[in-house]
Formats: sequence, structure tokens, C-alpha cells
Amino acid sequence: MAIAKAERLMNLALCLLGTRRPLSKRELRESIEAYLEAGNDDSFSRMFERDKDDLRELGLVIETVENLDGEVGYLARRDSNRLPPITLDAEEAAALGLAAKVWQQARLAGAASGALQKLRAAGLPEDVDPYEAHSALEPRIPVHEAAFEPLMLACRDRRPVVFDYRKATAAHPGTRNVEPWALECWRGHWYLAGWDRDRGAERVFRLSRITGKVRSRGTAFTAPVPDVVTVRETVASWAGEVADRSALIRLRPGSGYPLRAKATAVRELGDGWDELEIPYGHGLDAWLVEFGPDVVVLEPAELRADVVDRLRAVAKD
Repeated sequence: MAIAKAERLMNLALCLLGTRRPLSKRELRESIEAYLEAGNDDSFSRMFERDKDDLRELGLVIETVENLDGEVGYLARRDSNRLPPITLDAEEAAALGLAAKVWQQARLAGAASGALQKLRAAGLPEDVDPYEAHSALEPRIPVHEAAFEPLMLACRDRRPVVFDYRKATAAHPGTRNVEPWALECWRGHWYLAGWDRDRGAERVFRLSRITGKVRSRGTAFTAPVPDVVTVRETVASWAGEVADRSALIRLRPGSGYPLRAKATAVRELGDGWDELEIPYGHGLDAWLVEFGPDVVVLEPAELRADVVDRLRAVAKD
């Protein structure tokens, strides 16, 4: 249905842009196949008025005038619907080139390449090659999760989704009904921020923990979308990045390298364990659980209790 409407709007826009005189509704109906199949005159009139309003909302300037026969006619003059010249300096062109190269591993690569070709045709300086500028930089954002593309489209279209999600502390995935807001990459992992309908609160989901297909829901959003979605800040706080205390843990040698990288002090105990002092903030308990039997929390007591509770919850599942 969406493709059929887009084709109908495109045909109407081409008719209005291609005519040298105003075209009546009757002439437009005879020129566009979708209008011929619209049924009776009332159905056609409603469809045409909606399409005309949609094109105007998209920015097409449509004039309403009387033609030679005294009928109301429509046209879109080319000089009223021409974009201003596009001018880019070397730095702006280089930035566009780098942005396009970011997506060379995703399905957006073709669209990015096509966009740059159109910019060249629209006035990109001939002596500037955005692919060669700053060629020492090779920005890449790998996208391996199958959930990325459907979630990206859902964020763009403001379309609720449903997916199965496995929490770090759960043995089995659970169903989530989410109104997606934004996707963001942080330290090599993609995260989705949105409104969890079942929990009635904002949540952040790691895409690598989404199992199965992302299904769309044909309903509107129920919660307002915030002007600024702080995905990285939320994930950082959950990962213990925002820390105001220190925790003491034991870690088996040769394991837990992310914990070792965060440690402010490391001591070899010589009995199959190392002792680490790491920053302690909100969400550290959930992160420590991911390392399973390779980690033992010594202090503080509340952190140890939280980790034990999470491990018991997993064991029950």
C-alpha cells in the first residue's frame, strides 16, 4: 500500500511539473492510472485532495488557477519548485565523504554513494573528491545484528516494535513491546533507546541480546519522544562508568579483561585468583554477573548481595 501511494504521488507530481498549462481534475484522472481505478467520482476526489495536500506538505508548490475553459486547474511551475544551488567547501565535502564511508559495511552503502553522486551533479566542486580527502581516515561502524535495519526504520517511521530480548541475568528471553526512539553505537556495541510499554518506562536495549525477528506494530506512539535521548550516558551509568566508589573483587587469571582494563589496582594472590579494585557505580552488579564463576565480589556488602540475588534468579530459570 505504501509503495502504491508513493508511485501515485510521484505520477501526480510529474504531471503537475510537466504541464505548461493548468490541468483540471478530469485531465489528471485520465492521465494517472491509479485515479482511473479509484471507483466513483467521490472516491477519486477524496484521493486527489489527500494527494494534493501530501505533496504540498512535502514542499511542492501547487498553484490553483482557472484554465481556458473556465475549469479549476492545477500546475506546479518549475521555477517555483527549484532548489537553490548547493555549494560545499573542501571541508564540508570531506565530511560528507567520511560519513558515506562509515556505512560501507551496511545496506545503506548504496544510498550513501548515490547521495554523493547527486551532490556532485548539483554543484560539488570538481576538484574535490570526498572519498580521497583525508584518506588516512577509515571510519567504520560494523553492523552485525540482524535487528539493526528494522529498528533503524522503526525509529525513522515512529513505529512501535515487538522483539524477544535476553537480559544479562536471565537464562531465557522475554518479549518486549517498545516504542523505539534512537540507535547509538557505544564501544563497539549498538543500543536502542525507547519506551517500554509493559514497564511504562524508558529503557535501553543492547542489539546483540535481541533474539529472533523484530516485528512491527501498526499503532501510534503512546509516550512523547524526548528532544534528547542520552543512550551513551545511560549505558555508561549501567556499566559502572559513572562511579563514585570502589569495589573489591576477585578475578581468575586470564579472564575478565574488560574488568582488568577498568581496575585502579591489581594484586596477584597466588591461589588461582587476582584481587582487583574497580570503580563502583550503578549497574556494576549486572555487569559482574556476566563473568559468572570467574568473579567473586568481596566488598561492598550491598554489591555482593545484589550479584548473589541476580545469580540466584538465573539459577531458578
